[in-house]
Amino acid sequence: MTDWQKVDGLELVCPAGTPAALRSAIDAGAHCVYCGFRDATNARNFPGLNFSRDELRDSIAFAHSRNVKILVAINTYPKAGQPDLWRTAIDDAARLGADAVILADIGLLAYASERHPGLRRHLSVQASASTPDAIEFYIRAFGVKRVVLPRVLTVEEIRRLTAEVDVETEVFAFGGLCVMAEGRCSLSSYATGKSPNVNGVCSPASDVAYEERDGALISRLGQFTINKFAPGELAGYPTLCKGRFTALNQSSYLFEEPTSLSAMSMIADMQAAGVTALKIEGRQRGRAYISKVVRAFRDAVDAAAVGKEAPAVDLSTLTEGASETTGAYAKRWR
Repeated sequence: MTDWQKVDGLELVCPAGTPAALRSAIDAGAHCVYCGFRDATNARNFPGLNFSRDELRDSIAFAHSRNVKILVAINTYPKAGQPDLWRTAIDDAARLGADAVILADIGLLAYASERHPGLRRHLSVQASASTPDAIEFYIRAFGVKRVVLPRVLTVEEIRRLTAEVDVETEVFAFGGLCVMAEGRCSLSSYATGKSPNVNGVCSPASDVAYEERDGALISRLGQFTINKFAPGELAGYPTLCKGRFTALNQSSYLFEEPTSLSAMSMIADMQAAGVTALKIEGRQRGRAYISKVVRAFRDAVDAAAVGKEAPAVDLSTLTEGASETTGAYAKRWR
């Protein structure tokens, strides 16, 4: 573990699903990189992703040689009476020299604070803490140093929140947009029996299928038809919350259209609101995505730190549905 050195302006927290992606994030300008072990302890438990213990040890050494911090996401919830895998992950993160662990479960927070008091604890977005009372509880009970805020607050609400709590705040700035309250979504487990909050998988690829039917492309998740695409229409990945269904004799996206979050235009507003760090989502994405997005946001946060406008960068080719939204940060539907 290293002393936590603050940066000028907003800190950029970037994803890595593999050691190669981690190096790409660091080369592109990440201040911190978050990653997870190759098991159910993190919320991106997909085949071919994540880190062995040896890979994490080597990656931490590389990151520290470049003055970059490594955060280990242990942000799923153990089943009752079966905490050993998660506790071992915390022990190993501490042993290998991680700069912080990202936790959601109260029992794991208690374990980390008791067994590894010198290991920095960040509260995962999976905990869905979005009020001063909730955040103060985690600070008081477990010594949490940073809270990752769920994607349900406006910038003004974030400003009021940061003024009331003595803790660092981290917000999502780019990538996949979860339209539910993180840590409380049961849609994937309803459709597939696998939960992002316990198993670390939302709409797992093993349950995804595409088929041609009457000239249209059908996407399925488990036993459910999620979408039907006309010839030439872009086909999105089938997640239940972004499916197109028929209700009241009209077919439309019921919860949210396929789109990605981008707060690039709001970086100065986030800084003024007292936010500590910006988080980029995408541990399941490749090195090209990591490099382009991290470089664009590093240039933007550096510009904001000295009161300049960020250089214009088109990231639409990397977004879901080739579209972007500021999500709840503006809440234009109100």
